[in-house]
Amino acid sequence: MNVTDVTWENNAKDPDGMEKSPCVVGMGAPIYYCILLGIGLPVNILTAIALSRLAARTHKSSYWYLLALTASDILTQVFVVFAGFIVQAAILSREVPSAFTHTVNVLQFTANHASIWVMVLLTVDRYVALCHPLQYRTVSYPERTRKIIGTMFAVSVATGIPFYWWLDVWHDAYPPNTMDKVLKWLHCFIIYFFPCGVFLVTNSVIIFKLKHSGRPNRRLSKTTAILLAITTIFIVLWAPRTFVIIYHLYKTSVYQDWRVHLALDVANMVAMLNTSLNFFLYFFVSKTFRRTIQEVLGEEQLILPLLRNLESNLADIEYHIRMELGTGME
Repeated sequence: MNVTDVTWENNAKDPDGMEKSPCVVGMGAPIYYCILLGIGLPVNILTAIALSRLAARTHKSSYWYLLALTASDILTQVFVVFAGFIVQAAILSREVPSAFTHTVNVLQFTANHASIWVMVLLTVDRYVALCHPLQYRTVSYPERTRKIIGTMFAVSVATGIPFYWWLDVWHDAYPPNTMDKVLKWLHCFIIYFFPCGVFLVTNSVIIFKLKHSGRPNRRLSKTTAILLAITTIFIVLWAPRTFVIIYHLYKTSVYQDWRVHLALDVANMVAMLNTSLNFFLYFFVSKTFRRTIQEVLGEEQLILPLLRNLESNLADIEYHIRMELGTGME
């Protein structure tokens, strides 16, 4: 995901006189992202507070991984949804300095990579816990888990740097060059194909082991349910974006075909939904998480003013976007 992956331009032609595909989604996209951010950012902050308490109390690696996943989702919402889709594409609307765009690209890809690779770490952690419980007790403990997470974030930064040269999908009026092909295939491999391969293999082994263990454990079933739900949701929600990117690369340009333009708009919206769902999953599956949330919400002086300020600020941003887009379409 990058900031130039969405735009609401009204110009029908570029400087060379080539026809641009129209934006069918229109003002629906920025309004959607404001609603997504207005819901997703507060619940992710609430989730992070609850998980930090559970991690400190229980010293379980799984809570540290879930906390890291929530933190990376918050970064994705800030850098991708807010900085990219709302500020740059909707509020600034037109051209911004190239260096700014490319720098934000790195931050956005870093956040995406961190979110996805934390899920990979969580999947591997659960695989070892369920399939090799004796070894798990010796290799998984909070200090090591925090070091692994820190290393993963550093790797995410390193893998995000090449995307400084990511080419603008929305202005590719000409056939892709070699760098464009390499970066887009690298993007699809890092954020989808390799993680999905890990999810499918490890989850299949986990399900097989649980079915043949002969000792069903309710706690293990809940942990497994959360893991399977997180990875399944990711596979489903990110599939459209991945395949639209590949289709755009080899078949027709987003720039020239309004149907591909619309498909990528919708695919981006669906993919970003993934950053706001985990709170609801944890809440409905885990009684411990529900109790912790109730405990946190009981501290009204700390939490509720923060959430109210966030909602107020996002409402102001949505109003500004409506006014800007309304003016631009007149």
